[in-house]
Parts: sequence; structure tokens; C-alpha cells
Amino acid sequence: QVQLVESGGGLVQAGGSLRLSCAASGSGFSTNVMGWYRQAPGKQRESVATITTGGITNYADSVKGRFTISRDNAKSTVYLQMNSLKPEDTAVYYCNAWIMLRNYWGQGTQVTVSS
Repeated sequence: QVQLVESGGGLVQAGGSLRLSCAASGSGFSTNVMGWYRQAPGKQRESVATITTGGITNYADSVKGRFTISRDNAKSTVYLQMNSLKPEDTAVYYCNAWIMLRNYWGQGTQVTVSS
């Protein structure tokens, strides 16, 4: 059974930094595209950043220049370094991965940025 286990969320002041991690396990196959999404209260889930196996990245305009996504293919792990955090970044952040044409989600980790 494939599992995506996230870690690294928490409470931080505006201007601070956090690093999220997500490890995929339970599959004998390598992950394809991995990414981070977020959902704030009362809003739809939105894409934050994605990264392909080859390292091609894509970012939401709202996080460009502040967030960096990276991955370790050998560990099937994706990271999200978040700098210069703003109160509007407050949300539950979800890890997402494509493995053998199937899509998986993590359980979510709360990120709260205080002003």
C-alpha cells in the first residue's frame, strides 16, 4: 500500500522559514511527478509547486522566488523549502505523487504564519 508521509509543518512568524518533507513508501516503483498543494479555510485546494523526475519545476505565481521544491529520487522524497513566509501562506499543505499512472495524496500538514 502506497503511503505519502509528510513532516515539517508548524507555526512561524511572517518572514520566517519552514521546510516540508514528504516520503513515498510501499511501492516497488519509482515516483513520477511529485508536488505540493495547499488548501486554506474556505478555499479550494491549489497547486503550490511540482517537480518531475528529471527536476523540471513549476511554481504558483504567489510563491515564485520564495519557495523551492526539490526531490531525492533515491529516497522517493520531495521537499518544499518555504522562505519569506506570509500570513496568506497559512494552509494545510498536501503532498502529491504519481506512481505508475495512479495519483496519491498525503494526509496534510498544517502551516500557520502569524503576522
